[in-house]
Amino acid sequence: MKIAAVIPARLDSTRLPNKLLRDICGKSLIIRTYESTLNSKVFDEVYVVTNNKDIVSELERNNANYFYEDKQYETGTDRIAGIASRINAEIIINVQGDEPFIKSKTLIKIINVFKEDKNKSIQVVSVMTPIDKNEISNPNNVKVVTDVNNYAMYFSRYPIPYDRDERLSSVYKHVGIYAFRKETLLSFSVLNTGELESIEKIEALRLLENEIRIKMIISNEVFIGVDTEEDLTKAIKLINEKKSL
Repeated sequence: MKIAAVIPARLDSTRLPNKLLRDICGKSLIIRTYESTLNSKVFDEVYVVTNNKDIVSELERNNANYFYEDKQYETGTDRIAGIASRINAEIIINVQGDEPFIKSKTLIKIINVFKEDKNKSIQVVSVMTPIDKNEISNPNNVKVVTDVNNYAMYFSRYPIPYDRDERLSSVYKHVGIYAFRKETLLSFSVLNTGELESIEKIEALRLLENEIRIKMIISNEVFIGVDTEEDLTKAIKLINEKKSL
């Protein structure tokens, strides 16, 4: 089973301008994410796909593999789907460009789901991680609820589920890693954006709205999606702490 990682990269973030080129302890965010993905050593190939010449220059300076696709896409998954036919892999994993702390443990867990799925009934796998209840109201944290078999039922920026009687033991945040069988990723590119995705701005909802199930795995690794100045500060602090160990 050949497995590729693809990192979608654009530069028009509104919450943190130019975020993928922002410096984190001597390296840009996109290079930190690329190197973390590469260093996991679980992929046959790792690529960045971008439509931005400044990001291309940064990738070339750091000898990173990339596709340049001069086209506007709604989401990162759309961008990857646009070049998926050019990738020779059965499984393609979408690693978000603003997730620099990817580790092999979580990636291996994702890959094992596909390896153990002898009937190839699982088409998409994604990741969730426990978050503190104090973070549930933050709309930058996408929450997810699942059924008894850990298939996603819904994703929302709103706090879900509503803890009416204060009995909720765990809240899960969706981590921006999607793993697709290649044929499912190719079909994603022709699906229409539905009302829920338009409202929430969460691309995973396009899959649910089109009856494509998403198998969720739980990871307890540290994930810091860099969306704001506060997130950038956290990422810098974490890397400096690792260097001091």
